[in-house]
Amino acid sequence: MKLTLTTVMSWLVVAAGLYFGLGYLLNGDGAAAGFGIVDPTGYYVVKGVRDIAYALTALILLLMKQRRALGWVVLADSIIPIGDCLAVITHGGTVGYALAVHGSAAVLVLLTAGLLLRETMPARPQPVPAP
Repeated sequence: MKLTLTTVMSWLVVAAGLYFGLGYLLNGDGAAAGFGIVDPTGYYVVKGVRDIAYALTALILLLMKQRRALGWVVLADSIIPIGDCLAVITHGGTVGYALAVHGSAAVLVLLTAGLLLRETMPARPQPVPAP
């Protein structure tokens, strides 16, 4: 991989996303205070923006006919409904509801990723018959 300014900046985008995401998982109160939203209903906006960003990422790859990249992105983003399912279960929601809503979404997303990656799998070289 050629080291260019845009490559470095791209890695910084990845690192920032992981840093902030892990911050919320490992120190939610501290991360929330650092985010600047005092009213908990502000997190509805955060969730909405997250879901729109995910949808637009998938849409861009779909419209650009980058189906293999789309498959990998969908697979990576399957962590969203899995995490949502775990969040509901561990924060007062019922297991049944978490599985019905978020668990089923996770299965659908994982199935979609698997199908996209399978359809775009590079062809295996065929053996050449001996003369």
